[in-house]
Amino acid sequence: MQPALPARPAPGGPEAGGEVSGPGPAPVPGPAPSRDPATAPVPGHVLVVDDDPTVSEVVAGYLTRAGYDVARAADGPAALECFARRRPDLVVLDLMLPGMDGFEVCRRMRAHGRVPVIMLTARGDEDDRVLGLETGADDYVTKPFSPRELVLRVDSVLRRAGAAAVPAGRPALIEGAGLVLEPAARRATRDGRVLALTLREFDLLAFLLRHPGRAFTREELMSEVWGWDFGDLSTVTVHVRRLRGKVEADPARPELIRTVWGVGYRLDLPPGPPADASSGEPA
Repeated sequence: MQPALPARPAPGGPEAGGEVSGPGPAPVPGPAPSRDPATAPVPGHVLVVDDDPTVSEVVAGYLTRAGYDVARAADGPAALECFARRRPDLVVLDLMLPGMDGFEVCRRMRAHGRVPVIMLTARGDEDDRVLGLETGADDYVTKPFSPRELVLRVDSVLRRAGAAAVPAGRPALIEGAGLVLEPAARRATRDGRVLALTLREFDLLAFLLRHPGRAFTREELMSEVWGWDFGDLSTVTVHVRRLRGKVEADPARPELIRTVWGVGYRLDLPPGPPADASSGEPA
């Protein structure tokens, strides 16, 4: 395992909502973040995979206080055993694990079906974060991190994964450009062919398809699709790239999800406006 980053304690330590970063005595988790009861998620089963016992204990403690049923594993094989024994609703997965890294663990889990994954990484290298998202992770958190923030991110990912109800007044199907999305079943097809979309890819495509012809900034997409008012905007860029690879005839020359230079992205339905100087090239 790569050496843990030096501890950067916040006032009051993790039990007061500070940061978790490396080895040391495991603090007693404080209160879980307060949530609006109307939007609080149904408690689910979360698998925490981290070989650092301090990080694992603190994360598990906060998630337990938040109402989640938590299992823990210290390496890849143990994580896969836990996964096979009881399918989790979400996995908090450390990238740097002994023997089998988090990328490989994520791939093997995803081979058995969809499961939301939040990756933990002590690396600041953007390439690692991008690779995590391209592997299929729904989110990532860089160490040191606030355990309270991690709980809220778990809430957000699970809430979206479980949002099977169709809101009142919204059609059961979302259609356009040969695409058919079924929000209740979280199923997407194009020209009758089933698309293997991740949770976030489905949400991103559904949002863009509901607002054809309108350009959105990356900040707007992060807020509307991810539900975050902050975060690394490369998350949006990576998901757009992956989505193009699944819905465009030629991802290098996208005709559906356009880049609007200086703004962000726009979904055009045929017959759409002709490409101009502001669009037509991938990011």
